[in-house]
Amino acid sequence: MSTITRIEITHHQLPLDPPFPASWDTQPRTKFPATIVRVLDSDGRVGIGSGDAMYGFADYQRYFIGEDPLDLDRHAAVLANIEFHAGRPWPMDVALWDLAGKIRDEPIWQMVGGRSNRIRAYASSGVHRPVVEMVEVARATMALGFPALKVRFGRPTLADDLAVISAVRDAVGDGLELMVDCNQGWRMPWDIQQPWTLDHATDVAQTLERERVYWMEEPLHRGDYDGMAELRRRVGIRIAGGELTREPYEFRELLQRECFDVFQPDAVCSMGISGLRHLATEVEAAGKIFTPHTWGNGIGVMANLQLTAGAASTPFIEFPFDPPEWSTARRDYVLTDTIEADGEGWITLSDRPGLGIELDEVVLARTLTGQATFA
Repeated sequence: MSTITRIEITHHQLPLDPPFPASWDTQPRTKFPATIVRVLDSDGRVGIGSGDAMYGFADYQRYFIGEDPLDLDRHAAVLANIEFHAGRPWPMDVALWDLAGKIRDEPIWQMVGGRSNRIRAYASSGVHRPVVEMVEVARATMALGFPALKVRFGRPTLADDLAVISAVRDAVGDGLELMVDCNQGWRMPWDIQQPWTLDHATDVAQTLERERVYWMEEPLHRGDYDGMAELRRRVGIRIAGGELTREPYEFRELLQRECFDVFQPDAVCSMGISGLRHLATEVEAAGKIFTPHTWGNGIGVMANLQLTAGAASTPFIEFPFDPPEWSTARRDYVLTDTIEADGEGWITLSDRPGLGIELDEVVLARTLTGQATFA
């Protein structure tokens, strides 16, 4: 039996020129940070993960050294305890699953259920562009074969946001599903703007419903369970959220109270692959859609692709893609190969063990830094 011998955590920053003006961040991003977690075993294998910065995790590494890397349930329980005390450690869970796959010579999609090695992606835009440019984004999305496009709200006025949706729908007809991310569930540290009220979210939802929007994402604060449940009762459009919900009990509340039609937890932010593979089953048993948030680097994208293809039956999954500011080359800079969809929006996962990806050590050496910030 192999044992865990070492855990290595490094931070990297890719300079962004031009900067990336993320729609959810008032400060354009001049750097793209990535934290890499490596878990090494006594046979020389290395599992990799990425996600949160993992600051302070060195204090807890002793709980894993010398342990069986295949004892994934045990490790997940320890990580859940660490999360309570010290932030989100779920990149470690991803690295452990990657290592376990390499030990077992199995891809993660097979390990979590083996439903499929293919999953269809929707293009997730991230930049607030003018109406004319957003219409061109939608047409380009269709031409590339993606079945759906997510548009971000948060322009100077709601009328500006709604004008984009109306123009895109007029331009593409029913050839493209549209989602809208309202970005009301959480805020950047310096953003103290209050989230929408239930009545305001209802008005917006009714407008989006008339535009045949597939889902309305994060229309209220993430903890407003009563509001989200009432919103679902008032409108016919699907309500989505949960990307940064953390605890299992919170997801149980969201399920039991009928808050969402679409659940979007990210394996590198919430519960890891270990926890979300079970949540996916619960969500689908309740007749809801499980389709994770994936906005991060290629390691996180691949972790969620492997999880969802293997454990769920989602209609499509998020694919962060909004060139030129957000290309697959930027997104996946830590990897030797970018993750791409085919001409119909499908991503086919390989039979390579674990995550099936390889780190670009040359790029990682060049981007090595002491911090994981966006500027």
